[in-house]
Amino acid sequence: MSIFHKASLPAPGQALPGRSREISLPDRHFVNGHPLKPPFPDGIELTYFGMGCFWGAERLFWKLPGVYSTAVGYGGGQTPNPSYEEVCSGLTGHAELVMVAFDPAKIGYPDLLKPFWEEHDPTQGMRQGNDVGTQYRSVLFCSSNQQLEEARSAGQAYQAALAKKSKDWTITTEITLAPPFYYAEAYHQQYLAKNPNGYCGLRGTGIACKI
Repeated sequence: MSIFHKASLPAPGQALPGRSREISLPDRHFVNGHPLKPPFPDGIELTYFGMGCFWGAERLFWKLPGVYSTAVGYGGGQTPNPSYEEVCSGLTGHAELVMVAFDPAKIGYPDLLKPFWEEHDPTQGMRQGNDVGTQYRSVLFCSSNQQLEEARSAGQAYQAALAKKSKDWTITTEITLAPPFYYAEAYHQQYLAKNPNGYCGLRGTGIACKI
């Protein structure tokens, strides 16, 4: 499959059909032992980040105090319950995502947005560094209108900061209310805790996000 094809979202009706059965998962987070799936304790909020390859992005968030649980998966496309191979084909429309379950009494949503903007390059369209394809695009999928408002405001502020450095840097991040989230296969969950020398593709712009 050509790079050009993988960098273009499939048209309606062209996506792979997927399946009705959900992916089988372990019950607990490999690092902190908390559940990977709801129900979570009262007060826990969810949000979803796409920053390219989800392995390094998940590790970034599970380390933050106030984050209750994380999991990797897929969203923003058309194919229900896709496999990793299907997502990599470019024929699902999904992005690789990190689900972050956090306690807003311990860490605010803006405190999650700051590493999101700083630790990847949100200007690259359907790629992140050498990783090319629709699954590597930058996305912010919000679970509430308040998150959506804060995400858009932070995006505008970060665009202004980027523009001071270069007029060629234009944010391509997709910011919407969250579509359905499909968990990735068990071996992807907390991958870099299980494989400490594994691949991490996170590369920021070097520009600080002042929220």
